[in-house]
Amino acid sequence: MYSQHDMINDLVKIIGSETFSNEDFDAFALKLFRYQYTNNKPFQRYCMQKGKTPRTVKTWKEIPPVPINAFKELPLSSSNPEEAERVFMTSGTTKGIKGKHYHPTVEVFDVSMKTSFKQYFMKEAGRIRMGILFPTEKELPNSSLAHYLAMVLKEFGTDKSVYLIQDQSVAIELLIQELEDAEKTGEPYALLGATFSFVHVFDELEKRNKSFSLPAGSRIFDTGGFKNQSKEMGLDEFYDRLSSTFGVGREECINMYGMTELSTQFYDHGNVEVPSVKSGPHWIRTRVVNPLTGEDVPPGEKGVLVHCDLANFNSVTTILTEDLGVETYNGFLLLGRVQGTEAKGCSLAVEEFIRASKGTR
Repeated sequence: MYSQHDMINDLVKIIGSETFSNEDFDAFALKLFRYQYTNNKPFQRYCMQKGKTPRTVKTWKEIPPVPINAFKELPLSSSNPEEAERVFMTSGTTKGIKGKHYHPTVEVFDVSMKTSFKQYFMKEAGRIRMGILFPTEKELPNSSLAHYLAMVLKEFGTDKSVYLIQDQSVAIELLIQELEDAEKTGEPYALLGATFSFVHVFDELEKRNKSFSLPAGSRIFDTGGFKNQSKEMGLDEFYDRLSSTFGVGREECINMYGMTELSTQFYDHGNVEVPSVKSGPHWIRTRVVNPLTGEDVPPGEKGVLVHCDLANFNSVTTILTEDLGVETYNGFLLLGRVQGTEAKGCSLAVEEFIRASKGTR
């Protein structure tokens, strides 16, 4: 019997490995599929209704993707949800319902996060002084991003690193002090936070007629998009503002694309051109599909992104998102939220999952 303990040990080895072929990915994805099919009952019923079982599924691409909104409807967990070490929740901006992702342990999430962050953001750097434009993990205990950034600061930040959100707003005077100090000392600085937090910073610094020229080696990290904020701007304008406000080239402005329902994140290699190509580490794969048929769309055509994340060992590996994208030879372009026909396809997929998982037609 393949135990959860064995699975976690195997995943830690996989994440730390330097060689992991497509055949290796398939083999482990199918092993996880068998485990989740056996232990995650709503997922099992959904698979059975689609005629997808461990006998019939031969590659990771044949694993039925679970629509992302299903995390709002049912506890998708292969272990007892009440015994989870952490429960990460979505923001609940749609109808106020929060999706829940149960983690019996955050060990795999943490190893996945640290390994890919080091590869895509830190690169050759060991530690760097950081300013975090997001609340602490204590303030948002169910936020996967709060946990992620807490791990970033702990593993990669210097002892001078600080949080720059206080009393639910940007501590603008502290931010200015931090950036001016970096300019004086010549010490590289990393500013990390939610995309919409930077928009507020732009406004506050503009009022004070402030801009900076951060030292060589400095970099900026944003994630999450504008999240229904009242003020939005185009990607080109956003990265131009980041670059001109902080004196950091757009090639050092890194965007992370992640979601509560996954345990692994995607990154780009800077935003000189937008949209930038996103890619992930070797333990996650992406398809671009037609949500009405579930079939892959031809390369270069728009479709809905499906991610298969081996680090999602407890819930489901394979998720149908509500994000539109295009496959490229080295990753994918993220084009925004689904609309029109694609949105209808995603809604139908959610309805199908709910009916199947509850044993109704």
